[in-house]
Amino acid sequence: MLRRSRALTLGVVAAAAVVMASAGVVEADGGFGDIDCTQNRSAPGCEVTAGNPGDPGVPDGGSGDGSGGSGNNSGGVNDPCYWAPVAGNRPPPAGKGPEGGWYARTCNTDGIGSQGTPMWLDQPPGTNVAALAQTARSRLRLPAPAIRTNPEGTPFVLVRVPVWLWVDPVTWGARSATASVPGVTVTATATPTSVRWSFGDGTKDLTCAGPGRSWKRGTDPRAASPCGHTYTRSSAAAPGEAFRLRARVTWSVTWSGPGGGDTLAPLTTTSTRAVRVAQSQAIVGSAR
Repeated sequence: MLRRSRALTLGVVAAAAVVMASAGVVEADGGFGDIDCTQNRSAPGCEVTAGNPGDPGVPDGGSGDGSGGSGNNSGGVNDPCYWAPVAGNRPPPAGKGPEGGWYARTCNTDGIGSQGTPMWLDQPPGTNVAALAQTARSRLRLPAPAIRTNPEGTPFVLVRVPVWLWVDPVTWGARSATASVPGVTVTATATPTSVRWSFGDGTKDLTCAGPGRSWKRGTDPRAASPCGHTYTRSSAAAPGEAFRLRARVTWSVTWSGPGGGDTLAPLTTTSTRAVRVAQSQAIVGSAR
């Protein structure tokens, strides 16, 4: 049953329903280091509502525990009622939480505001968890892969000498971001899974599971890397007299929240570096 009160104005009711949530920008292939922001070009900042006039609501006469009741769902474009979060630090009912919150059925008809008895709802009516998951994904900030090689390539590497390749562990590891509305929090987690290496010398790309293996002191420098490359020609004729070595990391993305979770579209990050390759020359001397 709704208790009508002329003291509750339309402005107060409307303000109570709006929850601000930042919508970030997806970092993929440039924009953060060498990452490029290409998946979401909208400016940061958006509004996420916990229930607007016209959204389907929980039936009136609910039990107060989020289960609803026997009435009809409100909804429709002309419906003046919606569910607004109730301010305060009231604890959840016994057996409830941590997800969920207190909401009151709120209406405004002909300038007369009314608000029902607060009820605990496991999640705001009409909450689009999948959309929250996409928002959380858009907030992921993924580092560009830090390319490591041995030999380091300063000033150059030699033709037919195996080059070990790997991604620095500092830029390899799971990253997470969240998105929330009152009572619902969704977490997106990106995990690096593989690296695709391009060598710039016209040879075929190489995809390696994991970040690759770093070269350890004492390893035979002539030994081939488990994930590496051996250049067979000089870079003297290449632009800038160097080949462009590229590492493209693929990140698997999942989300978790109320009701479980699922996978989302993967992301990629890319870095490049110049590698000069020289032809080894025999040194011939003469005795005097």
